Amino acid sequence: QVQLAESGGGLVQPGGSLRLSCASSARTFSMSTMAWFRQAPGKERDFVASISWRGVATRYADAVKGRFTVSRDNAKNTVYLQMNSLKPEDTAVYYCATDSRLYYSSNDYYRENEYDYWGRGTQVTVSS
Repeated sequence: QVQLAESGGGLVQPGGSLRLSCASSARTFSMSTMAWFRQAPGKERDFVASISWRGVATRYADAVKGRFTVSRDNAKNTVYLQMNSLKPEDTAVYYCATDSRLYYSSNDYYRENEYDYWGRGTQVTVSS
């Protein structure tokens, strides 16, 4: 069983920055695609970003392109989400997820059901 633990959420003013972290217990972390999703109150959970096992390929939702950066440190079994120029509409619970298929890049990387394990989430609130 893989455990994922997000951290780094909090309250930030519009225009500010936060960096989220997600630590994985998986021994196969370095072989797996990782992703970030978010869920705002009353809305469905949406794709934010994904990163391939070596960190070469990254993908972003249009709403965060140019503002968010996903990265990973395979030596630390951790994936990050650097969020800059935050807006009130970025307010949500942010989840990290992993695809347990090794060395695999899905064309449906933006779909929740491509990922097998999820963290419990961390709250990000953007408000003045």
